[in-house]
Amino acid sequence: MKNTILSSLNTIDGETLMNRPLQPLSFVVDTLISQGLHILAGSPKVGKSWLALWLAVAVAKGEPVWGMQVKQGTTLYLCLEDSQLRIQNRLFDVTEDAPASVHFCTESCILGDGLMEQLEEFLREHPDTSLIIIDTLQMIRGTNYDNTYANDYRDLSTLKQLADAHGIAILLIHHLRKEKADDVFNRISGTTAISGAVDSSFTLVEEQRGSGRARLSCIGRDIEYRELELCRNNDNVWEVTADSFQQPAMLDGRIVFLLSALMDSCGKFIGTPTELANKIDPEGSEGITPKKVGRQIMQSVGALRKAGIFVSIRRSNGKRLIELRRADSDDFSEVGEIDPIDTANVENARCAAQ
Repeated sequence: MKNTILSSLNTIDGETLMNRPLQPLSFVVDTLISQGLHILAGSPKVGKSWLALWLAVAVAKGEPVWGMQVKQGTTLYLCLEDSQLRIQNRLFDVTEDAPASVHFCTESCILGDGLMEQLEEFLREHPDTSLIIIDTLQMIRGTNYDNTYANDYRDLSTLKQLADAHGIAILLIHHLRKEKADDVFNRISGTTAISGAVDSSFTLVEEQRGSGRARLSCIGRDIEYRELELCRNNDNVWEVTADSFQQPAMLDGRIVFLLSALMDSCGKFIGTPTELANKIDPEGSEGITPKKVGRQIMQSVGALRKAGIFVSIRRSNGKRLIELRRADSDDFSEVGEIDPIDTANVENARCAAQ
């Protein structure tokens, strides 16, 4: 029996991970569609393709989607069930002017037989791409596709790897089963591997066939559960009439504001996450907890630096301490080049400045 030599596991301990400045997740549509793989499922003729077309144009033009900011960039719409004539007619409905940065394709290879190479080539030619829409998932699988859990997971994992590698969003248009279910996401056609492999799932369900009113249910790893009530206008554009989403109180800008106020009053702070949360939110009106304040600081290191607030993390007597100091205009440029969690360098730089 042949022995297989395995490389050691590449691990990171919890303390180091919690003290590492976090790279904020990149969203193509703020709070709704992050970079990664997503699926939009709905019944036939419900208006999924109209929604996909409008989304592709909006992101390419940098226009807000239902009031949410977008990451403007090149978009690719694989409209594999349509013709160029149909897409042209629909474009005249959803926009006055389609930019050159939105691309359409009515034919492509299938998964496992050239599609990934075609997408890679497009991304090389258009490195500013932010969104790819594939309409539909079934069209890139071929007629002889064997619908099993393993195949579903394999195919979607391949697309997810592409999205993650290039920092883009890929949205797959798919179908819902006819039978009803208590959980609408259980109606997504295929095995449970589809929901498990994607970062977010969206279902578009009409109130009544032909009513022009539908509910978009949203669930995902990086977004809050959300329901948007939509109405289809005379131009076949879906408009929001109600949104269950409540904006989180602790956005990056809010934590920077609160910590700036703290630094203005005391100049420095050294304490545990619990002590810091009590300091900036003594009444609890902001909903700040020790867990939230630590995460928000790690996600906002860059913004805090720009505001002149210097952050370091250290451990003393078994306690995790957060240290905040106001960097004055004379030494901020020097301090700003130091890793905010490199405590030894931080202490040396501060002592040298004193």
